[in-house]
Amino acid sequence: MSIRMIGSAGRTYRHMKRYRQILSVFLKYGFGNLLGNLRVDEYAGTAWRTIHPGRAKRLEGLSRAQRVRRALEELGPSFIKMGQILSTRPDLLPVDFVQEFATLQDDVAAFPLSDVKRIIEEDLQDPLEGIFPYFEEQPLAAASIGQVHAARLRSGEDVVVKVQRPGIRGTIEIDMEIMLHVATLAERHLDGGYIHKPTRIVREFARTLQRELDYDLEAAHAERFAAQFAKDVTIHVPRVYRSVTTSRVLTMERVRGIKATETDRLVDEGLDGRELARRGFDQMLRQAFVYGFFHGDPHPGNIRILPGNVICYLDFGMMGRVNRETREGFLDLLAGVARRDETKATVSLLRLAAPEVAPDHHLLEQDVAEIMDRFSYRALKELDLGSLLVQLMEVVARHRLRVPPNLYLMGKALASIEGLGRALDPDFDAMEHAVPFIRRMQLERLDPRTIAKDVFDSGTELFRLLRDIPAEVREILKQARQGEVKVKFEHRGLEPMLSTYDRISNRVAFAIVLASLVVGSALIVLSGVPPRWHEIPLIGLAGFMVAAVMGFLLLVSILRGGKM
Repeated sequence: MSIRMIGSAGRTYRHMKRYRQILSVFLKYGFGNLLGNLRVDEYAGTAWRTIHPGRAKRLEGLSRAQRVRRALEELGPSFIKMGQILSTRPDLLPVDFVQEFATLQDDVAAFPLSDVKRIIEEDLQDPLEGIFPYFEEQPLAAASIGQVHAARLRSGEDVVVKVQRPGIRGTIEIDMEIMLHVATLAERHLDGGYIHKPTRIVREFARTLQRELDYDLEAAHAERFAAQFAKDVTIHVPRVYRSVTTSRVLTMERVRGIKATETDRLVDEGLDGRELARRGFDQMLRQAFVYGFFHGDPHPGNIRILPGNVICYLDFGMMGRVNRETREGFLDLLAGVARRDETKATVSLLRLAAPEVAPDHHLLEQDVAEIMDRFSYRALKELDLGSLLVQLMEVVARHRLRVPPNLYLMGKALASIEGLGRALDPDFDAMEHAVPFIRRMQLERLDPRTIAKDVFDSGTELFRLLRDIPAEVREILKQARQGEVKVKFEHRGLEPMLSTYDRISNRVAFAIVLASLVVGSALIVLSGVPPRWHEIPLIGLAGFMVAAVMGFLLLVSILRGGKM
């Protein structure tokens, strides 16, 4: 998927129709002032003028975050997905927005079987009946990007087939172009817009969404996840049928398990809620801290319980990755919290973060200590990992620390599994399970074999560096001798000032042209050059009229800029 900036050449009717719909929805939810500050009327033209400002809904009792969430739900797949992804990025949004966006749900109608059949036959190059002798017309589930049908292969295996919604790629691409355009306006016109880089956020979101649209990649995620737990009998991963899987069609083994939230049914089937809670949390800890590849959306709808207290994960579209350094840093952070050592926790947090500006270390440590004070006199089992992570994220946002995005996703996944564990077992103690695991992982870092491997890897890198230095120095000297050495200076943070200078120079040029037009028209009038109207030269009169229009436009521009 490629996204382009919307320019004059790209303002097709379908773009402007969608642009008008987006503006109308945000206006309806009370964001007219924001849209005005973005100056969308300069770019949207008729799309903005045809929206009646009186369409705003009754919004009493709704917070700003709730209004944005409702607007995203009304605008459909692209915006819902954006909100869901942003719910894992408290470094970009206030915590109340993050929590509100976490509740976003797809609520879309299923698309007809004729479209399902067409997509499957186009991608698999066979009639539907030849691939799946049995195929249920009614979908098991429908979401914004695709829907799932039960089916049976010719070999007799029961499967589920996820089919991508027709036209969804084109719809998302248009939405991405509009989002990129609005983000550019935000950088240009809103205070702090350049610092927060909304265009970068949109491009990053587009890459994430592009991965979710590729079912081949989702199949690869499931296969890697299965390989990680191939020897673990407590976890089951549905098999992927590669021969009937494409970028728009995903075929996997059908799992007939019990939803993790159906506690009464679990009891009737003789399954152990305490054991399931323990296993689920242990599995998530291993996913995150041993393998560094974890299920990013383990909500109850994506988990089934099989006989023997076996846990089955579904839907591998959103997966997270964390490298070894980040995993170890997060373990150190959790260890500092568990030991109530604010100094260690603060140092670990700074190692994980890439601060935009150097934070005040004393104030940061004080904020971390205040969080720990909330839990100082509680037993470990009374600690709520989810609320603890939320408070840490508030501190991160307050001090403008930039923590790797997948780290937030990992924290959210751990909190989801903790919540599910407490639903299965009210006495479930997540920290009781986490603390021994953290200690064990920290001890493994001191294992002689691990240290030897690290020393060997570092030595190898050092040897490569020493080997490459002479050649690199020789190349630099060669370029210097030939006069090809270039020194590049990059000034950052000057864009707002340059933009202001551009506006000033444009207005000065406009005023000079206006003044020239007035003077020239006056000379023509005084000279009496024909043709005339009531003894006034028409050319001079036309010049004065054009000058009056230009002067009015210049005045309007100055007034709208808020400065006289």
